[in-house]
Amino acid sequence: MSLESFIHVYNEPLMGNTTVFLLLHGTGGDEHDMIQLAKMIDPQAGILSLRGNINENGMNRFFERKAMGILDEVSLKKETDKLFEFLNAAAAHYGFKTKQLVVLGYSNGANIASSLLFHYNDVLYQGMLLHPMVPTRNTELPDLSNQRLFIGAGENDPLCLPEETKELEQIFIEAGASITTYWGNNGHSLSQNELNAASMWYENL
Repeated sequence: MSLESFIHVYNEPLMGNTTVFLLLHGTGGDEHDMIQLAKMIDPQAGILSLRGNINENGMNRFFERKAMGILDEVSLKKETDKLFEFLNAAAAHYGFKTKQLVVLGYSNGANIASSLLFHYNDVLYQGMLLHPMVPTRNTELPDLSNQRLFIGAGENDPLCLPEETKELEQIFIEAGASITTYWGNNGHSLSQNELNAASMWYENL
């Protein structure tokens, strides 16, 4: 897997910082969308920000979907494996370890980040998953007892219903992960309060 497999931006960590944020945008975003958010959370952290390879009516995504809110699990697994291979290639090329990666994913990006965790336990350090869905069901997860995850959710999210969030939360907990969930009431959108909660969680890593 070559570095050309994902259009991306890489900035190395500054001033002795070891975190590299893996930034995964929502539907219609690109590799620049999440950078300011990452800098707000930790301005010295490195950045590995990707553009999804799937084009849906002119909108970038990380995997295909069958309809709004219905994931294409075959596409998701295929693209998850590609992302895993890319992250290992990027770590070797840029000189960081995948254990330095802290994922920050929103919506579609949070879904493929969750899928990474469902299949691999050694490619991420921690994660902030903003409005994720359950990526796949009836899958035995790896041991995630080394994972601490923040989930941002909406009590009135029309795309990712509260029941979906609670199901994902439980799946991660049963796999051994430590979960902190923030509940807002801003629908599927990101609010400043949610981002502040993610920041506070990150500061306590």
